[in-house]
Amino acid sequence: MTDQEKTLIEKKVQNALSQIRPYLQQDGGDVEYVDMTNEGVVMVRLQGHCGSCPHAMQTLKQGIESAIKKAIPEVKSVEKV
Repeated sequence: MTDQEKTLIEKKVQNALSQIRPYLQQDGGDVEYVDMTNEGVVMVRLQGHCGSCPHAMQTLKQGIESAIKKAIPEVKSVEKV
């Protein structure tokens, strides 16, 4: 993946996260974009209640990752840091 492709995908990821964020904030949580690897793995940091919630992995995989991968097929997975 070129730097230009990565930058374009990162902008799409930021847009997707901004659409997901209000749902997380309703429950006292949030998500922060950290980085993306050249292999298409997006790294995020769960914040607020999402950082310590027992359902955080479910939220990450079934909510955040699912929405991002649907909007941006180039993304292979979403992982928390």
